[in-house]
Amino acid sequence: MRPNRRHVLMAGAVAAVSTVVAAESATAADLYGSGELVNWTVLSRAIASEATITYVRDHDGVYMFGDSIAVQDGKALATRLLSRSGASLAVNNWSGRPTAPAVDALQSWASRYGLPRRILMATGTNDIFNPPAFAAQVDRTMNIVGSHRTVVWVNTQIARTTKSATVQLADQRNSAWVNSQLSDAQKKYPNLRIVRWAEYLAAKPARLTMYLREGVHTTVPGGQDARNELIVQALTAQ
Repeated sequence: MRPNRRHVLMAGAVAAVSTVVAAESATAADLYGSGELVNWTVLSRAIASEATITYVRDHDGVYMFGDSIAVQDGKALATRLLSRSGASLAVNNWSGRPTAPAVDALQSWASRYGLPRRILMATGTNDIFNPPAFAAQVDRTMNIVGSHRTVVWVNTQIARTTKSATVQLADQRNSAWVNSQLSDAQKKYPNLRIVRWAEYLAAKPARLTMYLREGVHTTVPGGQDARNELIVQALTAQ
């Protein structure tokens, strides 16, 4: 599903790209203008021990599946969540990982350990390289989790400032495409909650530079605190 005109126009404004350089030709491996997915399997990761996973499962904690933003922010999120609600966090975060293998990890934990009542999906950033694949992974997630657990999903905001204006615009367009698929999924799944990080940043354009470095990862502590607070509010909402 492609984003509608309103999504694309909003995305262009959020990206704050004032000029567009000469168009860069897309290759077969770069159909959507954001480039190619890197070999994420060799990048940094943070994965909880079996003891932590089973403790979280048995004590009404939260399983988290995320990408590089989650690798950076996961420890601070765990501290915030514990202090706010007493709930613990078991993480499965891997830099550069798109959503499909993150859902594979969710399936693995579900089969091996079982699931707590809340699942946090902080993934989607790396789906800008192949946006149409995202919707099926949301459906997979919801089918694994079932209708009696809550899935909290953080939406995406990417416009890499290290890239050309053309690529930044593609990043933003593809982010909006991912986000529109997530919003569509929420209409089907009442137990899906969206953390609207992209909309939070767009509400005050200064936040894009205040809370993001290189247009993707959060600044520390400002952006990290802002994003983690939104997540904790969603996880603890009644």
